[in-house]
Amino acid sequence: TEQAGKTDTTVTEKRVAWDPHRTAIIICDMWDDHWCKSAAQRVAELAGPMNRVVKTARAKGVFVIHAPSSVVNFYKDTPQRKRAQDAPFAKPPVPLATAERWGTAWCWPDPAREPDLPIDDSDMGCDCEVKCTIREAWTRQIATIEIAVPDAITDNGQETYNLLQARGVENVILMGVHLNMCVLGRPFGIRQMVKLSRNVALMRDLTDTMYNHEKRPQVNHFAGTDLVVEHVEKFWCPSFTSSDITGKPPFRFKE
Repeated sequence: TEQAGKTDTTVTEKRVAWDPHRTAIIICDMWDDHWCKSAAQRVAELAGPMNRVVKTARAKGVFVIHAPSSVVNFYKDTPQRKRAQDAPFAKPPVPLATAERWGTAWCWPDPAREPDLPIDDSDMGCDCEVKCTIREAWTRQIATIEIAVPDAITDNGQETYNLLQARGVENVILMGVHLNMCVLGRPFGIRQMVKLSRNVALMRDLTDTMYNHEKRPQVNHFAGTDLVVEHVEKFWCPSFTSSDITGKPPFRFKE
């Protein structure tokens, strides 16, 4: 990591051994649809490979939290939703985010820790040739991703912390969409988990951004995602690919 305002960057890589029984995967906002057609297509493409990775991790003992923000009520009668609601209260070591954005609490950027993102997403990042109209398009998590018996469902920061504490989870892997927005900012996302002193890592091949290549720095969509991954690595947490769990090549979008 590096501090905001410093430009010297040294890339380091190291191997770590995380106990799977003290590790959780949080799947961020892998919805069944999206207001942006190209974003929805990429989520659909990502979902099958993500499900296979999650299944492998779960079999090793990793705890899986599904976090489809603002639509968890779709699962209100499921044991996985009740598991999150029934987890014993644990007082967090720092106050949880309380600002609201897009249906949940939100961790806004911390200027003392990170500069502005390296991409301009001020237009909300639709990368379609004909720009899509913003609407509430999602109703649930995409069905491709299996919600298994031992999993939990929540989009709430306190419920997430309760679940992690109850299981002694020290290590948190974030995957899902969109990295420049929700994966960083949601109350279960990277910023909040780092501030809660978890060992956090981004699975960088199983994410995407809302970035329009016509905006700064005018690189293609996937190069824009790579820039945001670098931003996360510099200022928040390390990243790795799904290969470290599956032993297979990392996921790549067909484009």
